Amino acid sequence: MFHIFNRKRFLVDALSGFVDIHNHILPGIDDGAKTVKDSVELIKEFASIGVTNFIATPHIMQDYYPNTKDTIQGALHTLKNELLNKGLTDIAIDAAAEHMIDAHFEELVEQGEVIPLRSEHLLVEMSYLEASLNFKDAIQKVASSGLFPVLAHPERYGYLHHKRSKFHKYKKNGILFQLNLLSLSDYYGKEIYKTANYLLDNELIEFVGTDIHNIHQLQALKEVKISKSLMEKVYPIIKNTIDIFY
Repeated sequence: MFHIFNRKRFLVDALSGFVDIHNHILPGIDDGAKTVKDSVELIKEFASIGVTNFIATPHIMQDYYPNTKDTIQGALHTLKNELLNKGLTDIAIDAAAEHMIDAHFEELVEQGEVIPLRSEHLLVEMSYLEASLNFKDAIQKVASSGLFPVLAHPERYGYLHHKRSKFHKYKKNGILFQLNLLSLSDYYGKEIYKTANYLLDNELIEFVGTDIHNIHQLQALKEVKISKSLMEKVYPIIKNTIDIFY
């Protein structure tokens, strides 16, 4: 796929052995894979680029996807059984969640009903329309519970694009950032690409993930080419993601 004379490299060439900590590959419980067949198709495509280790992160969102530990573990169990039936024994898959910071979120934290990545990191998100009103209090509650808050795809919140000082403020408050790999192209739009580059240039990103929901997004990821200079910024973050979550 990569040839030495190309000016740009395929991003996926750097993903062999990657641990994908943000994806929607569990079947039938959010806006990701709809069926077990969809899930298996996605996993096979991931395996073709050397990605076989996953932490699935279905949405927990009160008004749209009111998932619980039980619904997520049920979907994970169904998928694992199907992988075994298909002889896909080299796939490692665990489950956590992508938690919307909504009116219900703080209650989940207090009750111990959130689902961290492995044991220490909690993936959270906000609406793309406006920042969560309870964001500061919610983050403090996460930290007080002994977890590290990880903000999913900070580059995608349009209301922060012209308030970049907010990113630095969030960092000072102990929030970790997870960048979407598709944001390294214009897949989501040019402003998101520019913001992703700003975050990388300022060394504000700790982790990366795919945030893949469907086969079309995965095919788009396989086509992403990035410059050598951008690869040099991203690769250490890919490596850090592997080191922390493998």
